[in-house]
Amino acid sequence: MQTIVVLVASYIALQIFSDVGSLRIVMLGGMSIDAGTFIYPLTFTLRDMVHKTMGKQGARLMIITAAAFNLLMAGYFWLVSVLPPDMGVGAQPEFGQVLAPLWRLVFASIIAEVISELTDTEIYSLWKKKVTAGHQWSRVLASNAVSIPLDSLIFCWIAFGGLFEGSVVWSIFFSNTIIKFATTLVSLPAIYLVKEKEACPTATNNC
Repeated sequence: MQTIVVLVASYIALQIFSDVGSLRIVMLGGMSIDAGTFIYPLTFTLRDMVHKTMGKQGARLMIITAAAFNLLMAGYFWLVSVLPPDMGVGAQPEFGQVLAPLWRLVFASIIAEVISELTDTEIYSLWKKKVTAGHQWSRVLASNAVSIPLDSLIFCWIAFGGLFEGSVVWSIFFSNTIIKFATTLVSLPAIYLVKEKEACPTATNNC
């Protein structure tokens, strides 16, 4: 139970951190990268770990809950940015200037997250049922091989399409995808740190 609490809390926290980090576009190795990419890929491994311990329905619930918290965060930051500042400590215009674009990023992130991670959930489940219940690393790689580029494609074009030149958006897409795959390979062993959910009847469709 404690493990599940830590996994779910970590997943939601990293989702929020990555949304805020994505407001900053940095250069690394000659490629444009939204800074949220440095921690967001870890959510894929965390999702797989939750799926393994709680089943498909638990993973789905976590994904939807994280999306709701991202919306709440964006709404809260918007409210704080429009409230009148205490002029005794300055107008503080930077807060609104930095966080004002967050709505578009959160919108892009939520759409990309829900579509890609629900897709990841389905592929993970199908691989376990139809291919092999062993070789746990293979179900992680198979599901991430589809969900990672799907997530990057949806997020990059909704978040940055029309805002930056197409070449910059594609650069962000490719760099995001590369970093996410690299993170998957590094974090892959973590799937063995949690226990498999007890076998459930096929009719429940929760494995």
